[in-house]
Amino acid sequence: MISFLFKGILRDRTRSLFPFLIVLAGVFLTVAMYGYVKGMETNVIRFSANLRSGHVKVMTKAYAKEAEQLPNDLALTGVAALLADLQKAYPGFAWMPRIQFGGLLDIPDDQGETKAQAPVAGLAADLLTPSSQEPRLLDLQKVLVRGHLPLKAGEILISDELAQKLKVKLGEKATLISSTMHGSMAMKNFTVAGTIRFGIRAMDRTGIIADLADIQDALDMRDAAGEVLGFFGDAIYHKDEADKMTLAYNARNSESSDEFQPVMQTLAEQPGMNFMIGWLKYAYSLIILIFLVPMSLVLWNAGLIGSLRRHGEYGLRLAIGEDKGHVYRSMMAESLLIGILGSIAGTALGLALSYYLQVKGIDISSMMKNITMMMPTVLHSQITPVSFFIGFIPGLLASVSGTAIAGLRIYKRQTSQLFKELET
Repeated sequence: MISFLFKGILRDRTRSLFPFLIVLAGVFLTVAMYGYVKGMETNVIRFSANLRSGHVKVMTKAYAKEAEQLPNDLALTGVAALLADLQKAYPGFAWMPRIQFGGLLDIPDDQGETKAQAPVAGLAADLLTPSSQEPRLLDLQKVLVRGHLPLKAGEILISDELAQKLKVKLGEKATLISSTMHGSMAMKNFTVAGTIRFGIRAMDRTGIIADLADIQDALDMRDAAGEVLGFFGDAIYHKDEADKMTLAYNARNSESSDEFQPVMQTLAEQPGMNFMIGWLKYAYSLIILIFLVPMSLVLWNAGLIGSLRRHGEYGLRLAIGEDKGHVYRSMMAESLLIGILGSIAGTALGLALSYYLQVKGIDISSMMKNITMMMPTVLHSQITPVSFFIGFIPGLLASVSGTAIAGLRIYKRQTSQLFKELET
């Protein structure tokens, strides 16, 4: 039976080509959109985790309430002891102390007078320890435009756009003007070792990166850090595990009223991330629904038109004694076969496009010129095991449901009218 239907599909393309192309187009778009959304989710989570939030983050209670203001006067103290405790309690995690800070970057001229100034948003991480994972997490080697990474104390990286704006050259001095942990003015001289471009508009405008020890010394934060970021050993964010871990950690300190007591937050609890992760979770179902309904309507109409064109064929089959149910089932089997063929072809094309975007990516920097939110400006698709079969859901359902609705017309045929229809 399948062989017979397959030959019929190949030999009479007028009844199968249009449904096949509709299924192919819908499945192609479903697979391509799923890969794009999955890639966007991975990119956003990875960028947010590596640059700002970690998979989990430890802060003081007071700091957590005002985290967006970067209140280093509420920072963690005794960081060395805290890191030892965290590494003992969670050996599978990598823990990274960091300081986020703001201030002015002053560029002096030959006479030591101010030549140019600009506000900066800085990030301090352990860049000089040989075993540190921070250069890898921050992708510093990849985003380096000119110069080299800091090799000794007193060297910093600044964004390439900022360097051009201030007209500062590699090897020149730059003075950071900020405030200490205790509220007094802080000034420290640095040497510009290199320039970077993250592709994140917010960082490329005003970003600087310095070694943690240098900033601890400059801001009077010895053995202190604004936050300690934790990363899963496989570098993948596991939401359920992170939630359980955070609840258990915070439960141990829930009875303390000390505002400097450490608390833990997950990546999803960071500002804006909970909504984004939640939305992306439902985006996959939305994609399938968006393509399933229009495809079913189009295939339903195609089935109605096809049944009108094949009116005589169905009448003849019923006239020679074929059961109505058998005719209906053969139509369903034919549509299922077309759905399978269209889904295979559409999935292949969708995977091909997803692979290209996974390697090349899409540059959306032109659409983010005035956006300050930390997001990557080059988005990539991602092929996952689900990508190989997600297109079959709308492909098969649309094809079968469209034919199922259109094929009900068969049961309305009256046997007494069959020969009259055949005569015309």
